[in-house]
Amino acid sequence: MKLQITDAAAKWFEDEMNVSADQSAAIRFYGKLYGRTKVHHGFSIALARELNPHNFGVKVVKDGVTFYIEKDDLWFFAGYDLVVDYDSEKDPENVQYEWTENDEL
Repeated sequence: MKLQITDAAAKWFEDEMNVSADQSAAIRFYGKLYGRTKVHHGFSIALARELNPHNFGVKVVKDGVTFYIEKDDLWFFAGYDLVVDYDSEKDPENVQYEWTENDEL
């Protein structure tokens, strides 16, 4: 499972969720019950600003900010790579998630 954060998304997280290289805060992605993604029915993707990130399953550092998925949440992403992007023109769903199948399953 690969996690990629675009430059536009990293900037959005810095501005909107108050994360930066000089802070210990990180962004965690996980699956939550209810909703839907392009590849899941009954589950949607969620994110949270975490002050004490731990239990890294996948971790990416972009512009000094940690973005991650905990080991216990990898089941939700199994078989896919995820690109997180931001597009200001796609209001109200400005944060975009692109799922790409991989060879993990």
